[in-house]
Amino acid sequence: MTGEAAKGTTIKEMPADLRPRERLLSSGPQALSNAELLAILIRTGTRTETAIDVARRLLSRPEGLQYLAAASLEELQKEKGIGLAKAAELKAALELGRRLAAFNLSRTVIKNPWDVAGLLMDEMRYLDRENFRTVSLNTKNQVIGIDSVSVGSLNSSPAHPREVFKDPIRRSAAAIILVHNHPSGDPTPSQEDLLVTRRLVEAGQILGIEVLDHLIIGDGRFISLKERNLL
Repeated sequence: MTGEAAKGTTIKEMPADLRPRERLLSSGPQALSNAELLAILIRTGTRTETAIDVARRLLSRPEGLQYLAAASLEELQKEKGIGLAKAAELKAALELGRRLAAFNLSRTVIKNPWDVAGLLMDEMRYLDRENFRTVSLNTKNQVIGIDSVSVGSLNSSPAHPREVFKDPIRRSAAAIILVHNHPSGDPTPSQEDLLVTRRLVEAGQILGIEVLDHLIIGDGRFISLKERNLL
C-alpha cells in the first residue's frame, strides 16, 4: 500500500458491524451519526487517529457542521488529517447538499416573519459569531435562494451593499429579506443594525430589489424590524 491510507490508521481495523460504510449499506444513511457520515468522506485517518476520530475532532467545534460549511478550502486543508484533496471533496459534498437544500426551498412561500424564522432559527440561534444572510424571493414571494453574506465577530457582521446584493442580483430576485443573528441570544436591534438596514433599503431601491424585512435571530426568539416599524 502507498500514500495516506498506508501511513494512517483506517476504519478497516474496526469490527465490520461498526464500520460506517458497512453500517450505511446495512441500515441506510439515516442511521449514521454526523461523525460517521463525515468519516466516510474522509476515508482514512492519521498515524494516531481513525477517520472517525478526525471527523469527531472537526465536529467538536462549537459551530459543529456549520464550521465545515463556512470554512474556506484553505482553512480545511490545514486541519490535521485532511489536506487539499480531502478538503476539496468535503467542500464539493457540502456544496451539493447546499444546492439540494436550495432546490427543496424553491416552493417555499414567505407570508410572514415566522416563515423566515422557521427556515433559519434552528441553524443560526447557536452560532457563536454574527452571520449575515439574505433570503431571495421571486415575484410570488417564493424562496429562490438563501445566501451567506458575511461572518463577523461576537457583536458585529459587516454587510456591505455590494456583498449583500451580489447573489440576489445573480438570482434575479424581486425582493430580499435580511437575516442576521446575535450570539448573545438577545435579538434587540442595535443602532448599527438600524443604520445598516436603512442603507441597504436605499441600495435596494436603486437596484430595483425591495428589502421586505430584516430579521434578527436570538436564542429561540427573533425580532422583525418591519413588525417594529423600524425598516
